[in-house]
Amino acid sequence: MKKIVIVLMVLGSFLGCQDRQTSKEVELITAEEMDSLVELGKVQLIDVRTPEEYAEGHIYGAVNINFLDDNFEELIEQVDKSKPVAVYCGKGGRSAKCASYMKKAGFTKIYDLNGGITEWKYKGKDLVQ
Repeated sequence: MKKIVIVLMVLGSFLGCQDRQTSKEVELITAEEMDSLVELGKVQLIDVRTPEEYAEGHIYGAVNINFLDDNFEELIEQVDKSKPVAVYCGKGGRSAKCASYMKKAGFTKIYDLNGGITEWKYKGKDLVQ
């Protein structure tokens, strides 16, 4: 029941206001909201941790683009700016910096997982290795 309510809330935010779709603001989201977005296939999911951290476990469907990599900006530029994107890291610091860069780079909708993968695991969400 809880999952249905969350899905309906997420859908409502997508359908309720067209201006939000084109907003270049970063939206902090909970693990539950991220889970719903991923399940619905509504976002491009990016893990900005190191490859070693990514290999220890990541959210299903996430692409690893290391924020600390020298060519980080080039790699991020290859992501489709017109589609919603969700980013996460370990606790939220790197993903916040990544989201800020993406906002300046012209991405239309950016979600940032509040608390990162640490919060995801705390909420009992599954990881892929």
